[in-house]
Amino acid sequence: MGEKLLQVENLRKWFTIEGDTWFAKNQSVVKAVDDISFYINKGETLGLVGESGCGKSTAGRVILQLLEATEGEILLEGENLAALSTRQLKNKRKDMQIVFQDPYASLNPRLKVRKIIEEPMTIHLKLSKEERMEKVKQILHDVGLNEAYMDRYPHEFSGGQRQRIGIARALAVQPKLIIMDEPVSALDVSVQAQVLNLIQDLQAKYGLTYLFITHNLSVVKHISNRIAVMYLGRIVEIANRDHFFEDTKHPYSKALISAIPEPGSKHRRERIILKGDLPSPVNPPSGCHFHTRCPFVMERCITEVPDLVDVGESHFVACHLHNE
Repeated sequence: MGEKLLQVENLRKWFTIEGDTWFAKNQSVVKAVDDISFYINKGETLGLVGESGCGKSTAGRVILQLLEATEGEILLEGENLAALSTRQLKNKRKDMQIVFQDPYASLNPRLKVRKIIEEPMTIHLKLSKEERMEKVKQILHDVGLNEAYMDRYPHEFSGGQRQRIGIARALAVQPKLIIMDEPVSALDVSVQAQVLNLIQDLQAKYGLTYLFITHNLSVVKHISNRIAVMYLGRIVEIANRDHFFEDTKHPYSKALISAIPEPGSKHRRERIILKGDLPSPVNPPSGCHFHTRCPFVMERCITEVPDLVDVGESHFVACHLHNE
C-alpha cells in the first residue's frame, strides 16, 4: 500500500432549504454527502462514480474547501483542512486544484490565456514576471498547445482546447492533488480520448494524484487505479479497478457495469434494469438507501444502515448481503 495523500473521514455535507407556505415556514435538509470515508494514495487515481445527483461533485468541492463540511475530517498529508485558518488554507490551496466539467463556463472570457494561467502563479508562487512567462510557455507545451495561443481569448478555442487550458491553469502552481470533475463529459467523443491520455501523461510526468469524478464507467476503467461508487450521498463500494470489474459485489455497482456498452462483443452482457427513480436526497429511504430499487432487498435493509466493510483484498462494500 502506498503513502496516503488524502484521507476523508465521515464526511457530511447537508444543505438546509427554507420554504414558506401560506400557513407556516418549513425547513428541509438535503443530505448531499452523507457520511463517506475513503483515501487516495500519492500518485494514484481514484475514480468516484455514480448517477447524477448522488453527491460526487459536492464531495469534491467540500474536499477543496469550496464548500464547508457539515461534519467530518479532510486530511491532506495528515493536516485537517477544516481546522486551518483562512491564511493557512490560502497557503494550502496551491497543493490542491480542480478541473471543472464545463470548459466554456470555467474560464474567464475577459482574460487572455496568458493571464488565465499566470494568475494562480501570481497569488501562490514567488516568481518574477519573466519566470512566470517561461512557465506559462512550458505548461502550454505540456498540455499540447502552441505558445502563440497565449494572447488569445477563450472564445477563440474549441471545447477540447479550452479544457486543455483549464488543465494548464490547474498545473500552474504545481499541485499535489487535482480533482477532475467530469473533465471530458462536455467534450466531443473524438476529443475525449486525447484529453484522457493527456491527463495520464501529466500524471506520470509530474507525479500527480487525481480524484476523478464521473458517471462514465468506461472512462473510469481506462484511467483509475481504484474505484469508489456513490449512491445517494453514500459510498457503497470501493475496490481496485481490476478486482472491481472482475468481482463486483454491490447490486448497484453490478447494474452500472451492466449498462456499459460492448461494441463488437459476441457475448452480450445481461442488462440489469433498476426499478423506480433515484430517491430524493431531501427524503432518502431509511436503512440502506438502495433498498427501494434493490432486487435482493431483505427486511434488515429497510431499517439498518450497512457498514462499509472489507470483504478481502482491500475490497470494501456496504451491503447486508456481504456484511455477515
